Amino acid sequence: MLRKTGIVLLIALIVIQFIRPAQNKSAAGQPNDIAVSMRVPEDVQLILRKACYDCHSNNTEYPWYSYIQPVYWWLNHHVQEGKEELNFSEFGTYKLRRKIKKLNEISGEVTEGEMPLASYTWMHKEAKLTKEEANKLINWANLMANKLEQDSTRFASH
Repeated sequence: MLRKTGIVLLIALIVIQFIRPAQNKSAAGQPNDIAVSMRVPEDVQLILRKACYDCHSNNTEYPWYSYIQPVYWWLNHHVQEGKEELNFSEFGTYKLRRKIKKLNEISGEVTEGEMPLASYTWMHKEAKLTKEEANKLINWANLMANKLEQDSTRFASH
């Protein structure tokens, strides 16, 4: 009985290797990317790309282990959830209030050490933010949120 169960599980594991959702990769340009719609200094853009874009953009860099099922399903689900929360590739389409909210959330999540996720940095050591990188990202997000807030107040008073 145990041998039959093992064979069935092995066959199931082999079969699921052929069931794959589409990868999160966009061949098209990203005209709504945050770097297009806002002023993002190059050093901040590098931080976003190394620590955030895999889960929060339309272009994920897939590691070798993602090609093994069911790992790919888990990663795909995680990326979809990340993009629903914040998608840097679509940031330019957000309404002003949402942009401000997301920038404040970036600052808060990084300040609290919630982002990037520990489960991500465990496998992607290069994504772990140094104190300097975290401060740079926090300061930039706060600056941009404040600027947008001031702009919205200025436009509202006219």
